[in-house]
Amino acid sequence: MSNAPTPMMAQWHACKESAAGALLFFRLGDFYEAFYEDAEVLAKALNLTLTKRGDVPMAGVPHHSAENYLDRLIAKGYRVAIAEQMENPKETKGIVKRGITRIVTPGTLIQSSLIEDKEPRYLVAIHQLNQNFGIAALDITTASFFATECKDFKSALDELARIRPKEIILEKKWKDEVKSEIKRSFRPTIHTVDSFHFDHKSALDTLTRHFQVDSVDGFGLKGMLAAINCAGALLSYVSDELNLPIDHIKTIQPLELSGSMQIDQSTRKNLELTHPLHEGQKEATLLNLIDQTKTPMGGRLLGNWLLHPLLSPAEIEARQDQIEHHMGSFSALLELRRHLGDVRDLERLMMRIETGYATPRDLVSLKTSILACSQVNEAYALPELTGKIEKALVDSPPMRLSDGGAFKKGYNPELDGLLAIKHDSKAWLANYQTQLREQYGIKTLKVGYTRAFGYYIEVSKGQSGRVPPEFQRRQTLVNSERFITDRLKEFEYKILSADEKIAAIELELFTALRDDVATFSMRVREIAQEIAQLDCVSSLTKLALERDYVRPKVDGSDAFEVREGRHPVIEAAEGIHFIPNDISFSGQLALITGPNMAGKSTFIRQAALIAILAQMGCFVPAKEAHIGIIDKVFSRIGASDDLTRGQSTFMVEMTETANILNNATERSLVILDEIGRGTSTYDGISIAWAVAEYLLTTPGKQAKTLFATHYFEMTELAELYPGAFNLNVAVEETDDEIVFLRKISKGTADKSYGIHVARLAGLPQSALKKAEKKLKELEGGDHKPKKNGGQLDLFSASEAPPSPVLEQLEALDPNTLTPMEALQRLMEWKHSGLRS
Repeated sequence: MSNAPTPMMAQWHACKESAAGALLFFRLGDFYEAFYEDAEVLAKALNLTLTKRGDVPMAGVPHHSAENYLDRLIAKGYRVAIAEQMENPKETKGIVKRGITRIVTPGTLIQSSLIEDKEPRYLVAIHQLNQNFGIAALDITTASFFATECKDFKSALDELARIRPKEIILEKKWKDEVKSEIKRSFRPTIHTVDSFHFDHKSALDTLTRHFQVDSVDGFGLKGMLAAINCAGALLSYVSDELNLPIDHIKTIQPLELSGSMQIDQSTRKNLELTHPLHEGQKEATLLNLIDQTKTPMGGRLLGNWLLHPLLSPAEIEARQDQIEHHMGSFSALLELRRHLGDVRDLERLMMRIETGYATPRDLVSLKTSILACSQVNEAYALPELTGKIEKALVDSPPMRLSDGGAFKKGYNPELDGLLAIKHDSKAWLANYQTQLREQYGIKTLKVGYTRAFGYYIEVSKGQSGRVPPEFQRRQTLVNSERFITDRLKEFEYKILSADEKIAAIELELFTALRDDVATFSMRVREIAQEIAQLDCVSSLTKLALERDYVRPKVDGSDAFEVREGRHPVIEAAEGIHFIPNDISFSGQLALITGPNMAGKSTFIRQAALIAILAQMGCFVPAKEAHIGIIDKVFSRIGASDDLTRGQSTFMVEMTETANILNNATERSLVILDEIGRGTSTYDGISIAWAVAEYLLTTPGKQAKTLFATHYFEMTELAELYPGAFNLNVAVEETDDEIVFLRKISKGTADKSYGIHVARLAGLPQSALKKAEKKLKELEGGDHKPKKNGGQLDLFSASEAPPSPVLEQLEALDPNTLTPMEALQRLMEWKHSGLRS
């Protein structure tokens, strides 16, 4: 007995071989079937019944609801290859030809519930060439395609974290630890390919052939070899391996990273710009607060503005002018936003139309959206486009073309006739029967139908002599004769094939209409971009009006002056009465002391958020603000282990601090919260002091810095360096109670209030008493506190034993020490066990 596979299973094996390791959805009639291991994976992932055909495991899903199952598989990280029937089974003798029509991956979903309206969905390729890292990113649903280069892996990782791709393509030769580093940062799906995909000649040929140009210099990619390699590899991957359409991708843009304020991955995370620190707290993000856009395009653009604050005062002023213009006419603003609310996702609608994935509802959505755009501005009217759709499609078409009923009556006479036959067949038969009775005077004549013989005209045997010669005998019964006419034959053919013909005609009509509409793609995309701009400005205008934001002065000066500034997110929280504070740099580095929970962290964060809002062109939460252009914002906030990297709290802290010291400039803004907290007190103070001193004294690194600390010894920096100054959080104390006033004032805090905070947190009374006793012992011991109390005085030689660490520290010349050498020296002290 032969074990050779059947022709159908041989076809399955051929498709599986070309599925590039993906699960295979194999079309069999009304189902997509999976076999062997694919079936077992499918059954487990989707909770389906696993059956067997002979010894072959199989599981399947209905084709009409396959997208829902695909979403669930993609969400779990699977890739799925779709093998369709390439021929009509009714017109084919033998086995139907099948082939893979597309491979669905997390980065290439087109029609899916996983696609969030206001979020891009990028597929990214990354490639290292010499010291440069190239990055290319494509959102196939919007045709957004850009490329850039980064100077090192840290910068590339920051950029990837900003893009937050759903899927990343990189070479197999990359080390596992590097892949793990990428995956930990934002959990994308990673797909590895052979290095030849990034070959420069091949990549360049792909780009020039696709865009039909002689070179890519015109796109601004001249000399960007690593970026070009990525962009070409990405297009080839999507087109050749995934078998997805790319004709709608009309351009590629270079992303100039130096053209906007740089905010690294850690700072974006700490400031909760777009994603919350804790799951399920979306309302905690700055983007959630400022995003009052009405359209998906506007929402995506606003997110881009937030992550790319401007460096040009002129561009910032232009956005501010637009906001101010809209603030001058509230009724016009409301009218604008009402019309914007009727605009759907023009970019993604146009993509589906251009690539053949559109449904009738997509075309109607495009029509209503363009009509709404024309209410915003007459220049956005496209009467030829909307007229075509209006003439052809009903106002509420079905979800799928195959459901029927998409076209208006009168659009196509042949279709109308077939639909009339289908829907009015009983009436037609009754009319035909009446007509024949009257014409031939046979009152007992009737028109009927049987599944075995089809349609017929029945006459009693007594009346059969009156039947005209054009009647053709079909069947003889005991008491009657049955006949057929050419007209009835024609009707029979039409009614029995009506559904198939209707489907074919509707497909032909819809394809022609869709292709006509696709010719307007360039203008529709232009309108989409302009509507997105208007939407962003209207959103920021509404925000400014509702929240009482003011227009900041942003220029090339060295100023950073904010009067009565507020934390935008915290003040918006329900039930919060926010206390505003001034932010004024009387020097270059502010040391902010005060107890926990008093507002230090809020103060330094709000400074960074106000700077970011100001440079994205937004009004800011303050009474008045004047900010000189900030080139980079850095933060070192909080303490957390990264056990998956094998890094302790202290190592994470030092790595982030080293990044700041290495990359800050005189035009940067740095916010630091409790540097040195991840190690012992003596080490911590030493490190915090060294970091502050470095930022105060190193040429080119003297960034504006807000340094919140519990180490009161740090306040002595203000006596040593003119660039340092002290701020503190006001506290009102009565007996054993304290009240945090949330006000920032000049000078230093006079107490730590740690035990008071512990009492507020609910520590048991017995523990609090022991803490008070221990504090008195320490304060009465050899280490006398300074007048600011609560911490050991480590910098008074007369009151403390000599410290080997401090002696070595004092001997160092910070002007000749690189940041990395400084960090290495600190780590040596840490691991050598040296203590004061």
